[in-house]
Amino acid sequence: MSTVKDVWVFAEKTEALAELCAGGHELGEKVSALVIGPRSKAEQAIRLGAEKVYWLGEEDSARMMEDYLVTIADLLVNERPNLLLIGATKRGKLMAGRLAARMGTSVLTDVMEFVAGDQGLQSKRMVYGGAAIRTEQSHSPLVIATPGSGIFSALSEDTGCQGVIEEVSFQEPDRKVKCLEKRPKGSVSVNLAAAKRVISVGRGLANQEDLKMIEELAKLIGAEIGCSRPIAEGVNWLPRETYIGVSGVMFKPELYIAVGISGQVQHMVGCNQARTIFAINKDKAAPVFSQSDYGIVGDLYKVIPVLIEKIKTGK
Repeated sequence: MSTVKDVWVFAEKTEALAELCAGGHELGEKVSALVIGPRSKAEQAIRLGAEKVYWLGEEDSARMMEDYLVTIADLLVNERPNLLLIGATKRGKLMAGRLAARMGTSVLTDVMEFVAGDQGLQSKRMVYGGAAIRTEQSHSPLVIATPGSGIFSALSEDTGCQGVIEEVSFQEPDRKVKCLEKRPKGSVSVNLAAAKRVISVGRGLANQEDLKMIEELAKLIGAEIGCSRPIAEGVNWLPRETYIGVSGVMFKPELYIAVGISGQVQHMVGCNQARTIFAINKDKAAPVFSQSDYGIVGDLYKVIPVLIEKIKTGK
């Protein structure tokens, strides 16, 4: 599907940049990247498939991402790309909204799929807590969109790729965002969006200390650990970044194991693109089974120890 002539991409993290570059090539004819950071990051963008990189310079601790608004907006006015893909992080969405307001266009947010319509590019996104899908289309010359994590398969770096790096001078905004305070955030060593295998736990888990057996199983199969919303925001057993669902992480791992998760639509929209879904739940009528490739109806406190033992013994 190639419906857009000139696609630009902008992301905070390399993992997202790799996905967006892949999406740019899937949707358009030419891909350019906006990069903030060391020159090596701009060079990496070329290896990821960007044919041109607008390098906005090294990161400056005195600047926030929002301070680059004027610089990026002027580039958009002068170069006139057709589509700008921005990573769907909190800050990415903020930038998308502010750029759209400045450019007089709209934002297609949390896109789960792009489709070629009769009149141009359309996008699909979840609405009503994941109960429905809405198709949207921007009729502006510049379309700004924030694709959800995992909707494009990330490209691997290719040293044979060639491109041009153009250094762009920073323009001071009329009004700057001032950082009044910084607070340390609890370290989270997991990046679920990039994980190949994930074990996710829900309220079927009775106690926080029972996470130890989940961690043991995850270690045996090389999986990361995620959770449903109540585990992260209700009892706070796991970090907010590990919550999977319509307002949390949305991804498509190779294997997704749902343990003690009922399978409400708000959760399943975050993982239903997984290649293989395996569910463990003692309720045979749990909705999770209708979207699973494999399932075990049983008490997780009996099933998980058996799985661990079978894997250890190779049976």
